[in-house]
Amino acid sequence: PPGELAQWRGDPYKAWIEGGKIFGRGVEDNQQDMVASLYAIKAFREEGIKPNFRLAVALVSDEETGNIKGIDYVLRTTEAFSPRDMIIVPDAGNEKGTLIEVAEKSILWLKFKTIGRQAHGSTPTKGINSFKAASYLTVELDKLYQKFGLRDRLFEPPVSTFEPTKKEANVPNVNTIPGEDIFYMDCRLLPQYSIPDVEKEIRKAARKIESRFRVSIEIEKKQAATAAPPTSAKAPVVMALKKAIKEIYGEDGKPRGIGGGTVAAFFRHAGFPAAVWSRVDETAHQPNEYCHIDNMLGDAKVFAHVFLQE
Repeated sequence: PPGELAQWRGDPYKAWIEGGKIFGRGVEDNQQDMVASLYAIKAFREEGIKPNFRLAVALVSDEETGNIKGIDYVLRTTEAFSPRDMIIVPDAGNEKGTLIEVAEKSILWLKFKTIGRQAHGSTPTKGINSFKAASYLTVELDKLYQKFGLRDRLFEPPVSTFEPTKKEANVPNVNTIPGEDIFYMDCRLLPQYSIPDVEKEIRKAARKIESRFRVSIEIEKKQAATAAPPTSAKAPVVMALKKAIKEIYGEDGKPRGIGGGTVAAFFRHAGFPAAVWSRVDETAHQPNEYCHIDNMLGDAKVFAHVFLQE
């Protein structure tokens, strides 16, 4: 979704070009390199160039909401891929194109419903303010950063993250103490930590708030994905990308891990050593998301270079 429309300079669903960039929701994440991969194949066809590999493009759905109907379904129900394949997921990247993503953190999305008792704003003692209790809960949950404070230099950022994100509306008027409050949390965990251990600490924090404010807190798991084994920095697909990035952009590719989730995790869980790469300014999910037209063409050249390597 576009988020706050007031922060956009134009309609997020009607792309516009400005200063060598295409603006619009999804143009960077990740229409840019979806188009770049198709450009590369189209150029080969039009020029009559035969690549050194059999090429295939998988266009799948559901990437932002769990992949159950997308790549997960394809991997579970078909034999479309082989362990010998060089799988490039054209998704995450950085401004110089040096990031070759080989590892991802575990993902845990949670919904918190805090239930108190509604009352008039002028008589707070007759109610139990669910919003206030939930606010204290978010502060308590921030202590997860200390409890799970390991650092791993492979990843950027190098720590586990625990962030409250979406907030649902409670009461519609100012002078009512809300009896129910709902917010969500996005946790990205280094592979050294298990999801159950984090959930245990979260439940402990919730019980503390329940006792202090006399509320009840329901926790619903919206998504949980354990980190997949990383792709080796020496895997053929990583080495091929490093060679192509150096030739096209003059930069040294560096295998790293990220907190974001891509379809590469599903490939890795299935035993396929996938690598994630693109050259982007990292404007995904932001207002006025954009992609550079030059990056789209340059990334197509990187893919073409990989196709022609021995």
